[in-house]
Amino acid sequence: MSSVEKYITSIPDFPEPGIIFRDITSVLCDPEGLKLAIDEMTDLAQGLDFDMIAGLESRGFIFGMPMAYKLGKPFIPVRKKGKLPRETVEASYELEYGSATIEIHKEDVPTGSKILLVDDLIATGGTLAAAAELFGKVGAEVVGAVCLLELAGLHGREKLKGFPVRTVVCYEGK
Repeated sequence: MSSVEKYITSIPDFPEPGIIFRDITSVLCDPEGLKLAIDEMTDLAQGLDFDMIAGLESRGFIFGMPMAYKLGKPFIPVRKKGKLPRETVEASYELEYGSATIEIHKEDVPTGSKILLVDDLIATGGTLAAAAELFGKVGAEVVGAVCLLELAGLHGREKLKGFPVRTVVCYEGK
């Protein structure tokens, strides 16, 4: 068991009966929990050869930015559509009830860059898969992903076959 797991609050029957919601705000509001989360995620990036860290909006920013700072790497924010002012590239993905689109500034990612994706959670894998597609559009390569949590029962890794995926805490259910 990861030492950060004790800071995660499990809330039964939220948002609906039978679901256990894994709340990470209890990690964020505890200085030791936050430090452990950042340190353990940074440790999982060891051995991966990457040039830049890309954090997925919004909780990927929380973890990706301090990881980039610690590792001396640039940070690329992956934003929801319509939030970036310069020329962008975009990728869309399916949600449970609809779709969403994410973007990056086109000029921020040099061709040939090696990207480490960072997010708080792997659930269905759709957001991370869309981010990998997005970076491919600018000639970059996603070489790995690091997340704090994984809900293995949703089989998100099946969409992420092209690169290693590392998580601090893995829950078997949904």
